Amino acid sequence: MRELPLGHPGTPDLRSPARFLLWVARGQLGTLAIGILYGVVWMGTLAVVPALVGRAIDQGVAEGDRAALLRGSALVMAAGLVTAVAGILRHRAAVVNWLTASYRVQQLLVRQAVRLGGALPRRVPTGEVAAVGSHDAERIGSAMEVVGSRLVGALVSFAVVAALLLRTSTTLGLLVVAGVPLLSAGVGPLLRPLHRRRARHRELVGQLTTVGADTVSGLRVLRGIGGEAVFSRRYAAASQEVRAAGVAAARVQSLLDAAEVALPGIFVVAVTWLGARLAVAGQVSVGELIAFYGYAAFLVLPVRTVTEAADKFTRALVGARRAVQVLALQPELVSGTSAQAPPAGATLVDGQSGLVVEAGVPEEAAAIADRLGRFADGDGVRLGGVAVADLPLEVVRRRVLVSEHDPRLFTGRLGDELDPTGAAPLERVLAAVDTASAADVLEALPDGLDSEVAERGRSFSGGQRQRLVLARALVADPEVLVLVEPTSSVDAHTEARIADGLAAARPGRATVVCTTSPLLLDRADKVALVAGGRVVADGTHRDLLDTEPRYRAVVTRGEEA
Repeated sequence: MRELPLGHPGTPDLRSPARFLLWVARGQLGTLAIGILYGVVWMGTLAVVPALVGRAIDQGVAEGDRAALLRGSALVMAAGLVTAVAGILRHRAAVVNWLTASYRVQQLLVRQAVRLGGALPRRVPTGEVAAVGSHDAERIGSAMEVVGSRLVGALVSFAVVAALLLRTSTTLGLLVVAGVPLLSAGVGPLLRPLHRRRARHRELVGQLTTVGADTVSGLRVLRGIGGEAVFSRRYAAASQEVRAAGVAAARVQSLLDAAEVALPGIFVVAVTWLGARLAVAGQVSVGELIAFYGYAAFLVLPVRTVTEAADKFTRALVGARRAVQVLALQPELVSGTSAQAPPAGATLVDGQSGLVVEAGVPEEAAAIADRLGRFADGDGVRLGGVAVADLPLEVVRRRVLVSEHDPRLFTGRLGDELDPTGAAPLERVLAAVDTASAADVLEALPDGLDSEVAERGRSFSGGQRQRLVLARALVADPEVLVLVEPTSSVDAHTEARIADGLAAARPGRATVVCTTSPLLLDRADKVALVAGGRVVADGTHRDLLDTEPRYRAVVTRGEEA
């Protein structure tokens, strides 16, 4: 599958859902063309089988020509073999087209999530992103499957049958030429209300997924405050809305499914009845009558394929609309273009608060951390005299790492979790684990670094997750490391060990710790007190305790805080 970066000239066309679907199709023209070729051969061969059977009956059976009968039988067998082989290849191509389109959309969503970063959950509900990556991507893949395997073959086989019927009987040929398009158009009035109801159902599914994900992630809190029943009723009410919308869409869908069966059936009866009348009148032979019936029975397949394609395109347009809404989001922060990157070990300055971070917690501290790592724009943030806003985001992310207060782990192998890039030697990983006082966590796991981490690290306690997240930040070994309350969930003895190890683990590197912990502050080379978003005092922990009442109130949890 060809990958296209989101800044490439091949960027998805997001001007409309239809244009997005065309862009997806253009990206896999090769496999679509192969699938269309196999589909044309498959359906085209099926279309000529009734003619071969009718000819074998007329020449071999009616006229008693044994050789003609054998030739006709051989042709029917050959057509069957071609149909079988083409059908197998067509199905393989259909699966490839379906998976390629689905995974391509999912790939775009993942890269968009990386591109938006922390802004994504603030702008799009988590459940919506999950629904787009699963249901909507699959619907887009289904549309590519029907185009790249059966739709074109259905249209070509219809033309072949119409030509054969016109050659034998002008009346029957005209009936097919006029009747099949009318049958396909007969389902048109159902598509618009179906599209509208599916869009509503899809919107409610996204909302329900968000409610479910939010409830599950906060289940521990809900149990603590006794809110399980309230949220259970909320989820049940949202679920009933989804059910009602699904039933409303299913009513129209049932009419469409009934039309897919009833309309071709009526058409088969009409063609067979008219063919029988012509045979009784002597205008067609017995073999041609049998061929007519075969044509009528076969035409059910292309007619149902066309209506199925209309149904799948309706679903795909709904899914593409939701995907476009996510993919069209732009990052809140614009990457800089300055090529003058500051030298290693440069001083990091937050001009808004006055904090100076030299090499060697509140909400205000968290806001400063976001500005230092450029997760939020701020005035006067400079690295070595260069405005951080002028630097490319990838440069800032590489040199300044912000480890947030939320200890978030991801599913997968623990070793890959601690070192996502795989570039750190094992010794550095183990040293980081030891510095974070997480060696006991590692020893308790049956497979050590090869152990699997459960979703969101739920198999670990809050303190264990926090220590593992700290180890992950230490393994990255950035030039500037910003830690936001890194020990809030651990006991005092563990916190003391971490405080002792942090300074020794990062010689010559700048480490900023946003905290009110006396144990961590006592080990810091320099402490800055932030009040009202500004640095109002700085010095060592012990000096500030002696000279700054506001600092003493915050650190000792006094009433003045």
